Amino acid sequence: MPATAALTRAAKVGMQATGGIVPINSQAFIETLDAAIQSHLEWTRRVLRCAVLHESPGEDVMQAQSHLLCRLGRWLMANRASLERLDAKRFAALEDAHRDMHDAIRTLCHDILQNRPSSPETLQQFEQTQVKVVDCLQHFKTLLVGRISQIDVLTGLPLRSRMQDDYEQMLARCRRQGWVLGVFLADIDHFKQVNDEHGHAAGDVVLRDVAMAIRRSVRNECPVYRYGGEEFVAFMELARPEIAQVPAQRVLRHVQELEIQLPDGCVVRHPTLTIGIAIARKGEPLADVLRRADVAMYEGKHRGRNCYVLEGAP
Repeated sequence: MPATAALTRAAKVGMQATGGIVPINSQAFIETLDAAIQSHLEWTRRVLRCAVLHESPGEDVMQAQSHLLCRLGRWLMANRASLERLDAKRFAALEDAHRDMHDAIRTLCHDILQNRPSSPETLQQFEQTQVKVVDCLQHFKTLLVGRISQIDVLTGLPLRSRMQDDYEQMLARCRRQGWVLGVFLADIDHFKQVNDEHGHAAGDVVLRDVAMAIRRSVRNECPVYRYGGEEFVAFMELARPEIAQVPAQRVLRHVQELEIQLPDGCVVRHPTLTIGIAIARKGEPLADVLRRADVAMYEGKHRGRNCYVLEGAP
């Protein structure tokens, strides 16, 4: 994939995160990261030509805000949300090193083009920050490669093995903001009937399309997981517990609007979900919150399905 095309694709993929934490298509995101690293190597080549041939390395090196103009800088801006959620401290270090690297190399190139010697300290700053930039980029690539193994191949959603770390991060963030964390457990109604009547291949199609509908119907910063079988879990940061009804109703509506074409030519029209919602308590283990959400979800089944139940609400 050409670097420019991959960097453009990054802007589209980077925000399609499962809660902004990891892109849905992590492999594509890694491709854009590789393209960003390659663009940095090309940038370094132009700097070397400046040193040897006294050629201008280009505006993305010589301007005051050059760290925002180069391809790597544009990629960092396009994918800030996803990278910060992967490792906020390392992303801050990457941004600082990238800016300092540009400042140092701009000074060096100005000196070269003006035929005056540069200070050893400036050269050392460039060398050190360049190493740090490359190390940080490789760090993010390692994180992403590790997370690919935690992605459900069928739906593109992260698996339940990812939930614990994300839950703790979001619960801490809600506590700082004075919000609450809603844990939504959704189950596809009458899913067994699809498998029995049309086969497991048809069931896979339904799972995939319902997962996509759930993902589209919640905010990008809300992670959605394949919990197992026909169950999905979502974490949602809420200003107040009663606001949980808004995303719950939206999820139910978006799923019910589906008309799913099955491999045998049949169509599943207007599938439904039942959703149980529990509000996490301070310091509460995720397993306990999920148990409460599960109880609420089964209460919804008893009420006739295609509904949501907020635990503790009438």
